[in-house]
Amino acid sequence: MKPIRLVAGFLTVGLWTMLSRVLGFVRDILIAGTLGAGPVADAFFVAFALPNMFRRFFAEGAFNMAFVPMFSKRVEAGEDAEGFARDALSGLATVLVVFTLVALAAMPWLVLAMASGFRGDVRFDLAVDFGRIVFVYILFISLAALLSGVLNATGRFAAAAAAPVLLNIILIVLLFTAESGVLAETIVIGTAAAAGIEGLHHGTMLAIGVVLAGLAQLWLLWRAAATAGFDLRPRWPSMTPELKRLAIVAAPAALAGGVIQINLLVGRQVASFFEGAIAWLNFADRLYQLPLGVVGIAIGVVLLPDLSRRLGAGDDAGGKNAFNRAAEICLALTIPAAVALCVIATPLVSVLFERGRFTAEDTAATALAVAVYGLGLPAFVLQKVYQPLFFAREDTRTPLRYAFWAMLVNAVVAIGLAPLIGYIAAAIGTTMAGWAMVWLLARGAKGLGDAAQFDDRFARRIWRIVLAALGMGVVIWGLSVAMEDALTTAGLRYAALTLVVAAGIGSYFALGQVLGAFRISEFRAALKRR
Repeated sequence: MKPIRLVAGFLTVGLWTMLSRVLGFVRDILIAGTLGAGPVADAFFVAFALPNMFRRFFAEGAFNMAFVPMFSKRVEAGEDAEGFARDALSGLATVLVVFTLVALAAMPWLVLAMASGFRGDVRFDLAVDFGRIVFVYILFISLAALLSGVLNATGRFAAAAAAPVLLNIILIVLLFTAESGVLAETIVIGTAAAAGIEGLHHGTMLAIGVVLAGLAQLWLLWRAAATAGFDLRPRWPSMTPELKRLAIVAAPAALAGGVIQINLLVGRQVASFFEGAIAWLNFADRLYQLPLGVVGIAIGVVLLPDLSRRLGAGDDAGGKNAFNRAAEICLALTIPAAVALCVIATPLVSVLFERGRFTAEDTAATALAVAVYGLGLPAFVLQKVYQPLFFAREDTRTPLRYAFWAMLVNAVVAIGLAPLIGYIAAAIGTTMAGWAMVWLLARGAKGLGDAAQFDDRFARRIWRIVLAALGMGVVIWGLSVAMEDALTTAGLRYAALTLVVAAGIGSYFALGQVLGAFRISEFRAALKRR
């Protein structure tokens, strides 16, 4: 994959991810307005986190990081890639069905493991009831993640990138439907049903929508794979030599994925002892996940199969160029995003979420978390750039070791500081763990040869990117102060925030062009090839 095609693939994934995240904001604006930061919101976010946590453990984090390089090499060598994918799909489906049944029975214990602060609270009953609905999502979305790996490994990025859009569309539609409460009242949700809690129907409809969305995403990707010529209908699973090799490679990645999820688990445990904190951290997470999803996830999806092919063919020079251009474009887009999240956190949260049951106090608490996560954003993205260097070599053990150290940093900071500074300790722990992981990955990458080293072009451009981002920060800070009244006025705040963001984007790209941080023509060329 030539550099221009690497960037074009990134833009394909990035643009679809951007659409998904924008719709995600619409979804979260509706959730904030209807549920606020109350018990139903806390319970739903914990319940939804359960299948997402194990999804990353089983599929996106572990299975796919082992599957994609192995599948890519079979495609490149003309071996039976389709047969390997069918065996992998069947094996994963078998494990997931068994795991889902066990998890449904053990839901009360899973909720306590996620949020022990819910014990003896109505939030516990709600989270258990919601969890038993949404957990089925793991089966559909994990299989969809494997199908995405098949498509991405063959250079077909659009369908896999578009699939998450369905989740947000379905949840938005059902949130409006829930206003009547008719369908929600047909679902028996246990002891919480008698609690008379405001917003309960909305929470139930969200849980139902998650399952429907998982099924829709699986169908879309299965059809896309079939159109691409891959017949991936499941068959009776058997432990072939290839699957044994896949399991051996995936096991350390699964453990590493488990460690990353433990980091998130620590944060939720800390937050569960502070009423409303889980919702505050979730809404803050949505804001920093926008640039992380558009940039970091997109580059990771495109870079891993590209590096696997290049390194498998002995093209170290091409691998080095792909790694450097990926790091360059990631930082060119995430450093200004990080600055913006720190500088205008309060206006962002206020305009996007403050309405209905989401109060000014909720805005202040969420904005603080947004700023802390913003400080870690470049680290979260750089992890997506560094990890493919190891995974492309089928080395999943080294990132596992680093993940354990990062987990230790997160636990010490989050748990140690929580009694002193409250819920925000969870966000600080996440950010510090992110930077610790990047430092370890960068140090370990030095032993991977020339392909893992930064080139002269990167060295020339990185400090210019930082300067352009800081200049942009001054511009948007000045505008936000000058437009403070407009940003808090109901009829003007959307237009005012749009103006601040547009000024930030314009000033950053202008400064970047003048300073030589990047060339606008490079982005235009990539768009033409997208």
